[in-house]
Amino acid sequence: MAGLWWDEQDADYIRRRSERYPGALNIEPEWTLEAAADPRAIVRDPDPKSRIGAIRLIGYSPGAGFVLTAIVDPVDWAGITAWTARGADLRSYLEGAVVSDD
Repeated sequence: MAGLWWDEQDADYIRRRSERYPGALNIEPEWTLEAAADPRAIVRDPDPKSRIGAIRLIGYSPGAGFVLTAIVDPVDWAGITAWTARGADLRSYLEGAVVSDD
């Protein structure tokens, strides 16, 4: 997903996930850029769980060493939040599912 970017407030938000969610990993915004560049990345546009029509991106980050889920604003591609992929997102990625509603 070319053009993914983070404003400072949202970047700080994902860098401090462990303060809000015990046991969660902090996420570096750069990792989400790597995940967006992953040729196997899954893009769900719109994210079926989003009330605002956001985009869900699931991709592997070499810097992080794991698969990430990122939620992205569909208007300007600004990052909203991100976390370590798990559950259905991780299964879809590992199974090689490709979902795009462009």
